[in-house]
Amino acid sequence: MKHAILVASLFSVAASLLHAEIPVKAGEKAAFLGDSITQQGNGGPGGYVQLVGSGLAANGVKVEIIGAGISGHKSNQMLERLDRDVLSKKPQWMTLSCGVNDVWHGADGVPLEDYKKNITAIVDRAQAAGVKVMILTSTMIRENPETAENQKLASYNDFLRTLAAEKKCMLADLNADMQAIIAAANKAGPVQGNILTSDGVHMAYPGNEMMAAGVLKGFGLDAAELSKAKEAWLDLPGTSNVAAKMNLTRRQMLQLEKLAESRNTTVSALIDGEFAETMADLLKSSGR
Repeated sequence: MKHAILVASLFSVAASLLHAEIPVKAGEKAAFLGDSITQQGNGGPGGYVQLVGSGLAANGVKVEIIGAGISGHKSNQMLERLDRDVLSKKPQWMTLSCGVNDVWHGADGVPLEDYKKNITAIVDRAQAAGVKVMILTSTMIRENPETAENQKLASYNDFLRTLAAEKKCMLADLNADMQAIIAAANKAGPVQGNILTSDGVHMAYPGNEMMAAGVLKGFGLDAAELSKAKEAWLDLPGTSNVAAKMNLTRRQMLQLEKLAESRNTTVSALIDGEFAETMADLLKSSGR
C-alpha cells in the first residue's frame, strides 16, 4: 500500500514538473483584436475577454487587458487599424479573432484569398513588432454547422489553422470547441433556442465562458488551472442578471415615488436595493 502511494506521489510530482509554466507573465499586456464579439467580450465581467483576464489572475497572473474589438469589422479594417489600436500600445500578446463578418456580410464581406492576405499581414506585422500572437478560429454563424455560411466559414478556419502552424502562433480552435458543445447538447435531446449565443452569433454567458476557456487552454493552462479559473468565474459580480417584473397599481407607484423621494433616490434604485437585500437573505438562508 505504501509502495503504491509512493509511486502515485512520484507520478504526481513528475506531471507537475512536465507542465510548462504559463507563458503569459504578470504585468504584461494582452491585446484582443476582433469584431463585435470581442467588443462585447470586453464590455463586462462576463465577456470572454474579461474572463480570460480574471482566469489568468486566479492563477496568479494579472495582465493588462487592451480591448481592440469593433463591431462589424472585417480583416481589411483590422489590418488598417492594427498600429493604432494594438501595436502603438506595446502589448506582449495579441489574440486575433476575425472571420465572422468576412463571411457573414456576404457580398460586402472579404473573399477568402483577400482574407488570407489580410490575416497574414496582421500576423507578420505583429510578430515583427515583437508581439506574440494567438489565432482564434472564428465561431459559428448561427448554431447549425450545416448552414451555407458555416460551410463557407470552414475554409477560412482551415486557413487559420494552417497559418498558426506556419507562423508558430498559438491557436485556440474555438470553432471546433463550439461545434462539439452544440453537437453534444443536440445529442442529449431536443434543444429549445440557442445554446451558446444570444442571437446565433454574439455570445451569451455560456459562449463567453467557452471562448475564454479556449483562449486559456491556448495559453497553456492545464486542467487544474482551468478549474481554478472557472471556480473564480462563479464569484464574479455582474456576470448574471435577474429581471424582476411586477404589475403595480398607480397608487402603489405613487407611494414608491414618494418613498424614493424621501430617501433621495429613484424608484428603480430603491427597488434594486431592496431586491439585492432580499436576494442576499435568500442566499444566506440557503447556505450559500
